[in-house]
Amino acid sequence: MPHLLLIDDDADVRHLINAYGLAMGWTVTTAADGASGLHLLRTTPVDVVVLDILLPDQPGWAVLQAIRRESPVYVLMLSALGTEADRIGGLAQGADDYLVKPFSPGELWARLQALLRRPRSLMTAASDAPTSPLILDRERHEVRYQGTPVTLTALEFRLLDTLARHPGRVFTRDQLVEAALGWNYAGYDRVIDVHIGHIRRKLGDTPAHPQVIETIRGVGYRLVADHAP
Repeated sequence: MPHLLLIDDDADVRHLINAYGLAMGWTVTTAADGASGLHLLRTTPVDVVVLDILLPDQPGWAVLQAIRRESPVYVLMLSALGTEADRIGGLAQGADDYLVKPFSPGELWARLQALLRRPRSLMTAASDAPTSPLILDRERHEVRYQGTPVTLTALEFRLLDTLARHPGRVFTRDQLVEAALGWNYAGYDRVIDVHIGHIRRKLGDTPAHPQVIETIRGVGYRLVADHAP
């Protein structure tokens, strides 16, 4: 059964999500602060994390950054801050989804299940073309470029993987939003630009002289064909 780690200092929210999760057949582990949540993540196999932004010991963004340094686990942020800038900022910092309080347990679980429909463990290693400078190992969730390991967030990996599965094909930003987030995020196409920028920087690629990801002006992005992993 899926295992959810909830990090939220609100006892009512913890009780609600724990009760709903048990009714859905999930295992739910809860923490009331960031330090406890990070300890649980390091010691307990977890499929997805639900993380509140306002925690008593440290900002949720700091916890998210710590998670991203250690794990590609899916992270859904909870926040009472619901402006477009807040949502885009959360996704740009490495969150896989963002839900505004107050929320219904049904919507939360719909989003969690959408995240888990992208099971990394069922992906096969894309190493059929060892001469390519770009290697994606989908089983291990690892990337190597020109022989050097590259650390990507879960969302960045999905974006690069989407492009890599169809080298030379142009993807619009809306298509990449759907592929990477699994949800119809109207107006979130700017998030794609931010994450493509992060991927390029980590690969040492540049928009002016693209070696891996090419911008198609007014349309979207595509993987340079000879970099098909």
